[in-house]
Parts: sequence; C-alpha cells; structure tokens
Amino acid sequence: MYSSASQTSAPQTTQPIRVMLVDDQRLVRGGLSMLVNSQPDLQVVMEADDGLAAIDVFDRMVSEGQAPQVILMDVRMPHCDGLEAARRILERDGEREVSEDERVRIIMLTTFDIDEYVYSAVRAGASGFLLKDTPPEQLLEAIRTVHRGDAVIAPSATRRLLEQMIPVLDSPAPVVPTAPADSATGTVAESVPATPPAAGSELPKATFIPAEHASFETVQGYPHRELIEQLSPREFEVLGLIARGLSNAEITRELVLSEATVKTHVSHVLAKLGARDRVQAVIMAYEAGIAH
Repeated sequence: MYSSASQTSAPQTTQPIRVMLVDDQRLVRGGLSMLVNSQPDLQVVMEADDGLAAIDVFDRMVSEGQAPQVILMDVRMPHCDGLEAARRILERDGEREVSEDERVRIIMLTTFDIDEYVYSAVRAGASGFLLKDTPPEQLLEAIRTVHRGDAVIAPSATRRLLEQMIPVLDSPAPVVPTAPADSATGTVAESVPATPPAAGSELPKATFIPAEHASFETVQGYPHRELIEQLSPREFEVLGLIARGLSNAEITRELVLSEATVKTHVSHVLAKLGARDRVQAVIMAYEAGIAH
C-alpha cells in the first residue's frame, strides 16, 4: 500500500531532493514526512508501508521520470522487509542510464543500536543506516549527505560498524598485500594471513603500503581483484587509508596533499570500484584482504 505525498507550492530556486518514506507504521511515516517537508531543499514525493509496495512505487515513479533520489527504509516490515526491498530497488536503479545525481540512495532505519541486518544492507548498496531516535537535524543532514554520494556513517563510525559486523568474514583468510622485494637486500616480505578479530576486540589498523611500493600481486584470487587492479598506486594507498577510517582531512595530513587532490583520489577510487560510498569501499577492502 502506498500514498502520494502532498506537493508544496512555495517557489524553489533549485529542485528539492525527492525523498521516499518506507515504513509499516503510519505514525512514523507521518512524523518523518512533516520533518522532511519542513526543509525547502527536501520534499517527500511518495510513501509506502512495506517492501513490496516500495518496489512497485519505485518502478512506477521511474516510468514517470520522477524516481526518488533518497529513500528512508525501515529494516523490519511485513510481506517484504527493507533489506530485500533495498536489494531489488538498487538492482533496478543500477540498470538505469542516469547521472549520479539521479541515482537513488537508501538509508536504512532501525530501532536497534546494532542490527545484524545493517551489514548486509550496506553490502547490497545502501548508503548507511540511522537509528529511529536520531536527532532531527542529523536525519535531515544525512539525507543531503547521501544525495551527494557520501555515506551516512561518518568515517569515525565506519570502523565501529565493521568491528560489529566483520565476523561474517569467516571464510578462508585472505593474504595481506605486501611490498615488492627490497632492492638492497633482495628479500621479500612474507604474506601473512589476515585473521578476523575476536568478538569484542579492537580491529588493528588496516595495512598501509606507501604508494611507490604498492603491489597488487597478493590481491589475485580474492574478491574484487579485477576492480582493485584498476587503481593506481596512489589510489590503492588512499583506499587503505579510507579503510582505516580516515576522513579526507586526515588523509590530506597523512599524505601531505591538498584536500582537493584527496577528494579527486577518493572519487576515482569509488568510481573504479563501483562503490556507492566510502562504506562500500571499506567493506570491499576488508573482503579483498587489503585491510585487516
């Protein structure tokens, strides 16, 4: 079941971000709608009360040329939960030939501080998650953030998410990328299996390889190998720093580069990996054994 949102008549200098709400509780949808529509740069264009309705609405709005740009999606709903709905919608969105500005971004909403489904949602392409008791101003800023192509989860919180969710990486341990043989000694550093951390333990910092010594040899045979091999040595290095949870400003200080240059490198990394945001890039780095 779905409903069209009311349209505002106030003139806009720029088109507002089109937002869709998906939640099985009418009261929650009503509160979110009032909050979002209170902002001149945001507009709720459609609502749905379960995942199946959300998929149907998305398909119809795409055919009408008015697809939502951001979807606030509840995790747990009857008939079809938010995870499955997000997966299907993002698959459909990937088939569209549209600009990045028109790509749909999905924010998962949950009542729980740590929800076992969130990791799967992020892997599927969702741009992050928020708790339903998130302060209103943070929710509004999150909508704008994901619309810009960034993640809802701040870099400092990315590692916290991974610390809780990374135990799913209990498959055969990947080999950490190593630098080429030392020209002076001729010795080659041994590859070390990356062991997932024990529950509750702190994750070690991601592997860091200077750009001039970056090697892709040990990436072969592991997930995302072909995508990662497209990265330049500098981009490979930037990916490692992103996986450590560093923000652009922190990467700027680490590499002694301008922030504009870092932003360019980050954009190239995301584009070459086909990652929607930093969160997906971090997960790909962990799965490939670049970070552990």
